[in-house]
Amino acid sequence: MSATEGRKVVARNRKARHEYEILDTYEAGLALKGPEVKSLRAGGVSFQDAFARVDNGEVWLHNLHISPYEQANRFNVDPVRPRRLLLNSQEIRQLAVKTEEKGLTIVPLEIYFTRGYAKIQLAVGRGKKLHDKRETLKRRQQDREARRAMESR
Repeated sequence: MSATEGRKVVARNRKARHEYEILDTYEAGLALKGPEVKSLRAGGVSFQDAFARVDNGEVWLHNLHISPYEQANRFNVDPVRPRRLLLNSQEIRQLAVKTEEKGLTIVPLEIYFTRGYAKIQLAVGRGKKLHDKRETLKRRQQDREARRAMESR
């Protein structure tokens, strides 16, 4: 089974690849409550300012907004509560070591369902400077123009 087979992407953090230089990626499970899962399936998620942090040997996802599920009323939880990420201890150690390095952070890239389980793809990234962002956009524009020129021939 390939990595994309049987995978239903719920949301992508499009800004992450623009704001950060991606160095390494990890797949983690999400520890969610029932109404949060239903809301995720409906696509009620926002990555605005979301990040992950290693605390006391556990990885926690902060500022991920999962909208309250309408039919759950009193069983709903805080939409931006910290959520525990499920990784094995070796991956947690690797993340802890990498994020101790100056300028590196853990950012969520996308949330998806695999075989009914909510998963999140995390990336260790270094924040881009303004000139790096401009360079990336310029390179992308040049590639696009080159492809158009080749297609027109």
